[in-house]
Amino acid sequence: MNNLLPHKVYLGLGTNLGDRESNILQAIQLIGERVGMVLRQSSLIETEPWGFQSPNKFLNAVILCETERTPREVLRLTQKIERDMGRKKPIGGQSPSTTHRTDGTVPTRQYKDRPIDIDILLYDDITVDEPDLKIPHPLMQERDFVMTPLNEIRHIDISK
Repeated sequence: MNNLLPHKVYLGLGTNLGDRESNILQAIQLIGERVGMVLRQSSLIETEPWGFQSPNKFLNAVILCETERTPREVLRLTQKIERDMGRKKPIGGQSPSTTHRTDGTVPTRQYKDRPIDIDILLYDDITVDEPDLKIPHPLMQERDFVMTPLNEIRHIDISK
């Protein structure tokens, strides 16, 4: 992978604690500072929690970012942003959105309320299949709160 040319990465953002809109905007600002230029942002959509019960609804968005970082660096940087914004590390040390068995199946997850969640959805047209990093995101097709905002910005010509 040539790291000198910019890569296009789509990131899914979600929050259901605190000032949700402010959390999304802060995450986008930090991604712009640490990962790369944010080229597009979807509308914000409010959704019910997925995979667990909570009285707190989520606010979700997808952004398109241009980066010279590798997928592994993007993962490391976005996880740092999550921690900086107050996300607690799950037991076992891995984000539920990136924890997979070695046979590729997804174990039972323990999702919970969080100030911010950042998932790598797509990175150029590459596939990554590592224990803690799966691209494309393996569950995105099952999640309307990902696919709706992703489709909103995915096929827009950004050169105009």
